[in-house]
Amino acid sequence: MSDIAVARGARGVDGYVLRRAEPEDLPGARSVMLDTVYRDFGHGYLPQWHSDIIDLDSYYLAPEDNTLFVAVRDGVVAATAGVRGQTPTSPPHPLEVTSRFEEGRTATLYRVYVRPEHRRRGLAGALVDACLEFIASRERYSGVYLHTDARTPGAVEFWSRRGTVLFDERVAVNEMRSEPFDEPFQNVHFELLIPA
Repeated sequence: MSDIAVARGARGVDGYVLRRAEPEDLPGARSVMLDTVYRDFGHGYLPQWHSDIIDLDSYYLAPEDNTLFVAVRDGVVAATAGVRGQTPTSPPHPLEVTSRFEEGRTATLYRVYVRPEHRRRGLAGALVDACLEFIASRERYSGVYLHTDARTPGAVEFWSRRGTVLFDERVAVNEMRSEPFDEPFQNVHFELLIPA
């Protein structure tokens, strides 16, 4: 597929090519994702939550209604953003979240990650816009869900400008937990609108 217009200079993506990922982009995309879960999340790769990172082709390239976008500069993947047709379920997600979405008709955003040296240049916003345009082009989808780890620098602020907070586990879940815990929950759940 062709590149998204690089002439989006006003959006802060000068010097980058934004496009749907191709097989040759997958090692670079995987590197961005693994670096993020180790550096920003602090816990590293967890197979039960991150298996898509290892098998990007099966999760993002093969299914017709899924995709992965990348931002590339000088042949190196600097940022990623993925779409998967996956309705959140409870557990592990709170009922306050899952009840908002229609089964089988929800697009979930995944792996919106930007390498630290490429942040604050509009890449995440441009990639999310590309994801939302992709979602709008599919008849299947009636809603958009995502959750973010609040430990990722700027993530909650970024998503709060783009969507509606449905549930903040930092407050709601941690205050209700009676059992001792080593690490508090850090997820914040959002709903985004599909562009018309």
